[in-house]
Amino acid sequence: MHHNLEWLFELNIKYDASTFDTDPFEPQSDGVNTIFPFLIKSNNHGKKYFELPYTLAQDFTLFVILRERDINIWKRKLDWIVKCNGMALLNTHPDYMNFKDGNLRYDEYPAEYFQNFLYYVKERYGDQMWSALPKDLTEYLYAKADAWQ
Repeated sequence: MHHNLEWLFELNIKYDASTFDTDPFEPQSDGVNTIFPFLIKSNNHGKKYFELPYTLAQDFTLFVILRERDINIWKRKLDWIVKCNGMALLNTHPDYMNFKDGNLRYDEYPAEYFQNFLYYVKERYGDQMWSALPKDLTEYLYAKADAWQ
Protein backbone atom coordinates (compact mmCIF):
# COMPACT_ATOMS: atom_id res chain seq x y z
CA MET A 1 0.00 0.00 0.00
CA HIS A 2 2.78 2.38 -0.88
CA HIS A 3 1.53 5.12 -3.15
CA ASN A 4 2.31 8.40 -4.81
CA LEU A 5 -0.76 9.42 -6.74
CA GLU A 6 1.16 11.87 -8.98
CA TRP A 7 3.56 9.17 -10.17
CA LEU A 8 0.66 7.05 -11.37
CA PHE A 9 -0.01 9.43 -14.25
CA GLU A 10 3.07 7.93 -15.91
CA LEU A 11 1.27 4.58 -16.14
CA ASN A 12 -1.58 5.77 -18.38
CA ILE A 13 -4.24 4.11 -16.21
CA LYS A 14 -7.99 4.54 -15.82
CA TYR A 15 -8.09 3.60 -12.14
CA ASP A 16 -5.91 2.76 -9.17
CA ALA A 17 -6.48 1.08 -5.81
CA SER A 18 -3.39 1.81 -3.73
CA THR A 19 -4.98 3.96 -1.03
CA PHE A 20 -7.37 3.28 1.83
CA ASP A 21 -9.93 5.35 3.66
CA THR A 22 -8.15 5.01 6.99
CA ASP A 23 -5.69 2.41 8.22
CA PRO A 24 -3.13 3.22 10.89
CA PHE A 25 -1.43 -0.15 10.36
CA GLU A 26 -0.20 0.58 6.83
CA PRO A 27 3.38 1.74 6.06
CA GLN A 28 1.93 4.99 4.68
CA SER A 29 -0.85 5.63 7.16
CA ASP A 30 -2.12 8.71 5.33
CA GLY A 31 -5.62 7.52 4.53
CA VAL A 32 -7.65 9.51 2.02
CA ASN A 33 -10.54 9.85 4.51
CA THR A 34 -13.31 8.85 2.12
CA ILE A 35 -15.34 5.73 1.37
CA PHE A 36 -16.09 6.95 -2.15
CA PRO A 37 -14.12 6.70 -5.40
CA PHE A 38 -12.64 10.02 -6.44
CA LEU A 39 -11.13 11.53 -9.58
CA ILE A 40 -7.44 12.42 -9.66
CA LYS A 41 -6.52 15.04 -12.27
CA SER A 42 -3.01 16.00 -13.30
CA ASN A 43 -2.20 19.66 -13.61
CA ASN A 44 0.90 18.85 -15.65
CA HIS A 45 -0.20 16.05 -17.99
CA GLY A 46 -3.89 16.71 -18.66
CA LYS A 47 -4.52 13.09 -17.56
CA LYS A 48 -6.97 11.72 -15.04
CA TYR A 49 -7.88 8.48 -13.31
CA PHE A 50 -10.19 7.30 -10.56
CA GLU A 51 -8.80 6.28 -7.20
CA LEU A 52 -10.69 3.42 -5.56
CA PRO A 53 -9.76 3.41 -1.86
CA TYR A 54 -9.88 0.21 0.14
CA THR A 55 -12.58 0.67 2.74
CA LEU A 56 -12.33 -2.62 4.65
CA ALA A 57 -9.26 -3.75 6.57
CA GLN A 58 -7.03 -6.14 4.66
CA ASP A 59 -7.30 -9.75 5.71
CA PHE A 60 -3.59 -10.10 6.50
CA THR A 61 -3.66 -7.11 8.83
CA LEU A 62 -6.85 -8.21 10.54
CA PHE A 63 -6.28 -11.93 11.00
CA VAL A 64 -2.51 -12.46 10.89
CA ILE A 65 -1.04 -9.31 12.42
CA LEU A 66 -3.88 -8.35 14.79
CA ARG A 67 -4.97 -11.97 15.37
CA GLU A 68 -8.71 -11.25 15.15
CA ARG A 69 -10.71 -14.48 15.40
CA ASP A 70 -13.96 -13.45 13.73
CA ILE A 71 -15.27 -11.14 11.01
CA ASN A 72 -17.10 -8.70 13.28
CA ILE A 73 -14.85 -5.77 12.33
CA TRP A 74 -15.60 -6.34 8.64
CA LYS A 75 -19.32 -6.65 9.36
CA ARG A 76 -19.52 -3.47 11.45
CA LYS A 77 -17.55 -1.44 8.93
CA LEU A 78 -19.61 -2.77 6.01
CA ASP A 79 -22.86 -1.89 7.80
CA TRP A 80 -21.58 1.65 8.35
CA ILE A 81 -20.45 1.97 4.71
CA VAL A 82 -23.89 0.87 3.53
CA LYS A 83 -25.58 3.46 5.80
CA CYS A 84 -23.38 6.11 4.15
CA ASN A 85 -24.03 4.78 0.61
CA GLY A 86 -20.29 4.28 0.21
CA MET A 87 -18.15 1.78 -1.65
CA ALA A 88 -17.01 -1.40 0.08
CA LEU A 89 -13.66 -2.47 -1.32
CA LEU A 90 -11.74 -5.32 0.26
CA ASN A 91 -8.26 -6.65 -0.51
CA THR A 92 -7.82 -10.33 0.36
CA HIS A 93 -4.87 -12.66 -0.10
CA PRO A 94 -5.66 -16.31 -0.88
CA ASP A 95 -2.06 -17.23 -0.09
CA TYR A 96 -2.77 -16.48 3.58
CA MET A 97 -6.06 -18.38 3.65
CA ASN A 98 -5.99 -21.94 4.93
CA PHE A 99 -8.42 -23.96 2.81
CA LYS A 100 -7.76 -27.20 4.71
CA ASP A 101 -8.87 -28.36 8.11
CA GLY A 102 -6.16 -28.54 10.68
CA ASN A 103 -3.43 -26.47 12.17
CA LEU A 104 -2.82 -22.96 10.95
CA ARG A 105 0.66 -21.69 10.22
CA TYR A 106 1.59 -18.42 11.94
CA ASP A 107 0.83 -16.53 8.69
CA GLU A 108 -2.55 -18.11 7.89
CA TYR A 109 -6.17 -17.71 8.83
CA PRO A 110 -9.17 -19.97 8.10
CA ALA A 111 -10.66 -19.42 4.64
CA GLU A 112 -14.05 -19.72 6.34
CA TYR A 113 -13.63 -16.15 7.59
CA PHE A 114 -13.75 -14.84 4.03
CA GLN A 115 -16.48 -17.29 3.05
CA ASN A 116 -18.56 -16.22 6.07
CA PHE A 117 -18.12 -12.59 5.11
CA LEU A 118 -19.34 -13.28 1.57
CA TYR A 119 -22.37 -15.07 3.00
CA TYR A 120 -23.04 -12.12 5.28
CA VAL A 121 -22.84 -9.66 2.38
CA LYS A 122 -25.15 -11.75 0.22
CA GLU A 123 -27.69 -12.39 2.98
CA ARG A 124 -27.80 -8.86 4.30
CA TYR A 125 -27.26 -6.79 1.14
CA GLY A 126 -27.62 -9.11 -1.84
CA ASP A 127 -30.58 -7.25 -3.34
CA GLN A 128 -29.07 -3.79 -2.72
CA MET A 129 -25.52 -4.16 -3.97
CA TRP A 130 -23.66 -4.01 -7.21
CA SER A 131 -20.79 -6.48 -7.19
CA ALA A 132 -18.65 -4.86 -9.85
CA LEU A 133 -15.15 -5.34 -11.12
CA PRO A 134 -12.98 -2.22 -10.76
CA LYS A 135 -12.96 -1.73 -14.55
CA ASP A 136 -16.78 -1.82 -14.66
CA LEU A 137 -17.11 0.62 -11.77
CA THR A 138 -14.61 2.91 -13.44
CA GLU A 139 -16.48 2.86 -16.76
CA TYR A 140 -19.65 3.82 -14.87
CA LEU A 141 -17.85 6.63 -13.02
CA TYR A 142 -16.33 8.05 -16.21
CA ALA A 143 -19.76 8.06 -17.89
CA LYS A 144 -21.22 9.93 -14.90
CA ALA A 145 -18.26 12.34 -14.74
CA ASP A 146 -18.63 13.13 -18.45
CA ALA A 147 -22.35 13.80 -17.95
CA TRP A 148 -21.58 16.28 -15.14
CA GLN A 149 -19.23 18.33 -17.32
